[in-house]
Amino acid sequence: MQALDQAMAEAVAAGTRFERIASNGIALHVARMGTGTPLVLLHGWPELNLVWQPVMRRLADRFAMAAPDLRGFGATGKPSDAPDAGATADLHAADLLGLADALGWQRFGLVAGDVGSFVAQAFALKHPERLAGMVLFSTVYPGIGRRYGAPAHLIEVWYQYFNQLPWAAQLVGSSREACRLFIKHFLDHWSGDDPTVFAPVLEAWVDNFMRPGNLQGGFDWYRASGPGRVLMLEERLPPRPKVATRTRFLWGKRDPLIKPEWSDKLGDYFADCSIAFLDAGHFAHFQAPDAASREIAGFFG
Repeated sequence: MQALDQAMAEAVAAGTRFERIASNGIALHVARMGTGTPLVLLHGWPELNLVWQPVMRRLADRFAMAAPDLRGFGATGKPSDAPDAGATADLHAADLLGLADALGWQRFGLVAGDVGSFVAQAFALKHPERLAGMVLFSTVYPGIGRRYGAPAHLIEVWYQYFNQLPWAAQLVGSSREACRLFIKHFLDHWSGDDPTVFAPVLEAWVDNFMRPGNLQGGFDWYRASGPGRVLMLEERLPPRPKVATRTRFLWGKRDPLIKPEWSDKLGDYFADCSIAFLDAGHFAHFQAPDAASREIAGFFG
């Protein structure tokens, strides 16, 4: 765990405080930094709260930020060692509510991407009064529909089915090399096939996913979200109200997983939204932190 320990030590040296905060029956591992307007930052897969460090360092003079490792991820508690389909977006949203209550934040901004954007949508539909706004990166939403499973796109989404297999975590975690190959593929490819983006932190990411339970904890998201994904692909999702929370979308121009042109129906599902396209891939918050930080600061400023 040397690389991960070093990355966390560097975060502490830069002003991060790591805390364990009880919420909804688990202990969330939370990175905190800065003073000012409260913001919660939610990561995706394959990520952990360290992915927000570049953005947090740029915003620490204006925002009080809390970035949890999501349920099952990072150093947050693992409710189950076995594959678990219970970690739904609604359950993650309940974790977020507990975190905000524990911090004493009655109203806060929410920044999220990937898995975190599912959680953000669930939270905004249930607790709009708690949110001052949302900034969402490369977001899956019902308007994508059948396009997500189009034949030409299957090469991009195969992992969402592989990750649901009961032996997937055992296979990927069978050696450090296997874990590195697997995680590196997504970090590099989703960054627009740019291996330089995550190269400085790759070994820390491998350390993280080689920790007991972390591969399965992340894979559990795909088991939990699987039924909803099928309904989206079949365009049979139950109608939902529009998200009323003011939302700014930041989309990587080179995201191969959630294509920027699929943002065309956002207005059907979000009542007050705007969008900007960043010169990045799926992980625009990590790949283009200057642009991402300017957008976040401008939106919540």
